[in-house]
Amino acid sequence: MSFAKKLFAAIRPTIVNKDGYPAYTRSAEEQYVQTLVTNTFGNTFYADQNELLSEAEQLHHEMAQHNPQFMAKALVYARNDGYMRLQPLFGLAILSAYRPDLFAKVFMKVVRIPSDLTDFLTILKGMGRGEGGRAVKRQVNRFLGGVSEYWAIKYNGRGRGYSLGDAIATAHPKPADLKQQALFRYLRGQEANLSLLPQVEALEQLKRAANEAEQLHWIETGKLPHEVVTGAVKPSKAVWEALIDQMPTFALLRHLNTLERAGVLDNRYNLETIVARLTNQHALQKAKILPFRFAKAFRQVQHPVLRDALRDAVEYTFANLPELEDRKAIFLDISGSMNGEYLQIGSVFALALYKKTQGNSLFWLFDTEVEDAKPSRRDSILSQADRIQARGGTDTGAPVRKLLAERRKVDQIVIITDEQQNSGSPFYEALLKYRAKVNPNVKAFIIDIAPYRSAMVPPQDQNTFYIYGWSDTVLSYIAQTAKGYDSMVQQIEAMDLEDVQ
Repeated sequence: MSFAKKLFAAIRPTIVNKDGYPAYTRSAEEQYVQTLVTNTFGNTFYADQNELLSEAEQLHHEMAQHNPQFMAKALVYARNDGYMRLQPLFGLAILSAYRPDLFAKVFMKVVRIPSDLTDFLTILKGMGRGEGGRAVKRQVNRFLGGVSEYWAIKYNGRGRGYSLGDAIATAHPKPADLKQQALFRYLRGQEANLSLLPQVEALEQLKRAANEAEQLHWIETGKLPHEVVTGAVKPSKAVWEALIDQMPTFALLRHLNTLERAGVLDNRYNLETIVARLTNQHALQKAKILPFRFAKAFRQVQHPVLRDALRDAVEYTFANLPELEDRKAIFLDISGSMNGEYLQIGSVFALALYKKTQGNSLFWLFDTEVEDAKPSRRDSILSQADRIQARGGTDTGAPVRKLLAERRKVDQIVIITDEQQNSGSPFYEALLKYRAKVNPNVKAFIIDIAPYRSAMVPPQDQNTFYIYGWSDTVLSYIAQTAKGYDSMVQQIEAMDLEDVQ
């Protein structure tokens, strides 16, 4: 075989994407990470939840058979760094059947809260695995030993599928003392000594409260969390006001629209309290709220002061990330398949990336055409993101061809897309021409926000890096990789399982 044939055979497309366009297959490990951190089991533009579930199940089984060590590490990464729940839990259930030893090592790092446990047991039951066997019961027992009174009232969920009470009935944990014995009995729906459980008693009293004054008394007495209160009674304006201070930052963000409709923001003190919470940089970092969550809230609320607070919050979310060196070209896919949450996410990250380059970058929008987004370093990320709208088809090669036509030399190309080319010439073809004629050393970062398994670039390309999913670590990853750090898959491979027990 000639050298040319060897070289170019390797970059020939191997499959087609969801729109029937030629595409490439990345490594099994990359496809697995992509599935873990982008597949939420919700319907997407090109696939419904049943198809996504089937593909995910196939990948989980394949990885458990061929590379279970990587699978275990990837599950921990997806749950803790990718901020995903159901996919890692699904994978954990499958791993338990193949490698109980690895399952035991990572269980407590994937099952973090009671709703993780109940969802995990629901998945096992749905797979026809029943209670999962002794290896599963041992880990469930470990978890249940740490269940607190707070967790009991917040996560029990009787009547909503698997509950903590069901888990106790399944694993039969031995209570450590009288208080835990009372707690387990309560969770099982049995008669219990509530004098040992003051929060539980406050909740039960709240359910029977005759008026608003009694409700407020038991909320304060039991320090009852907002989701417990709203599940037990229909909150009045006064009840919502009582909940503001104890709501976590993320919960506060999710309920802004409700608080606005309930008239809570009409009180200046309430408004100032909420604004102070949303713009507390330390609290925002601790909460690890994904930036696109602010964009969703921004579109729901109308109060101008609150919208300003959300603008500031997004800027603070990115404030401590490293400044990005080198000249970049940022391309955001605004085609029809990106409409909705994908575009909200992509717009926020593209603008944050632009600001972190101190304006030393291009920011172009593309469908089948390309236009300059005309970004501002002074205008807020949310205001600018809100003006970007989806339209048209997808030609991922279009922005690179424009870059080539204008002989614009950049050090890095960052493209945010769902990778579903359906028009024009593909990204990789244009990238090779750009490298040949303008900058042979340009690095390409493909931020893939969808669970579709086809890829725009073959795995042999050592100067192209894939980033799957969303978190505020994406920009840090780009900064590190540009300086020679490992790919996402390599970083997961380098994890030590002993360190994540």
